[in-house]
Amino acid sequence: MSSTASPGLAIVDKPAGWTSHDVVARVRRMAGTRRVGHAGTLDPMATGVLVVGVGQATRLLRHLVLTDKAYTATIRLGQSTLTDDAEGEVTGGSSAAGVDEPIVRAAVGALTGELEQVPSAVSAIKVAGQRAHQRVRAGEDVTLAARPVSITRFTANAFGRPTPELVDVDVEVECSSGTYVRALARDLGAALGVGGHLTALRRTRVGPFRLDQAGTLEELAARPEPVTLPLAAAVRAALPAREVDEGEARELSFGRALAVRGIAGVHGAFGPDGAVLALLHERDGAARPVLVFAAIG
Repeated sequence: MSSTASPGLAIVDKPAGWTSHDVVARVRRMAGTRRVGHAGTLDPMATGVLVVGVGQATRLLRHLVLTDKAYTATIRLGQSTLTDDAEGEVTGGSSAAGVDEPIVRAAVGALTGELEQVPSAVSAIKVAGQRAHQRVRAGEDVTLAARPVSITRFTANAFGRPTPELVDVDVEVECSSGTYVRALARDLGAALGVGGHLTALRRTRVGPFRLDQAGTLEELAARPEPVTLPLAAAVRAALPAREVDEGEARELSFGRALAVRGIAGVHGAFGPDGAVLALLHERDGAARPVLVFAAIG
């Protein structure tokens, strides 16, 4: 492994029990740099795709379009928990003995589309300057405001009964950023009148980055460096691209604007050698740099 890894993204298959910050700390050691950050936090219980930026790619993270995500999960019907997942104590629920597959599928369908979702009380959302989960664990009753989310896919694929009173449902979810799959489990249980919580969660995609591109921490540690997508490839994967000539490349290196090309949103500018030079955004009649990766001098 090199002493300092090349800039880019490490697409990590996060293990259960690790926080996103734990993963960042591990990648820092692998990469030999403190310039490591992550996008799209995953709860410790969850596994799957975590996008980690290394070196200059940490500056890219906030510009990544990671608005849609995909998950596989298991929802247990018949029990509610404090945290809406298996890490919290059981707080209620009633027998799901009478809950069958057609009833579940109908309730799942009703939770698909454009919804107003109340986030899980045990979340990182701040209430009067303090995280909601900190207030809940201190014994406070916390009710968060509903927020619009988009559930483009919510399907029930398999059913099991760990006990006669409980039903486990394996589901797939595709949703907008800001959606709490734990809250979907809670709301499905509430709609069926039996309570529900999440027992497993795996993120299979965030934005354009998929699980088949991800490596475990052990796999990344065995590589010469943990970066799985070099900086230029990461920008091309996540954003529209604009090719520029040598003259335009020089202007960009000074942070100067270019002529517009009619490209919507933030996009990458690539030089004749294929290197990514900057991120641009067209406004007020010019393509203006919002981030320059390599300035002259």
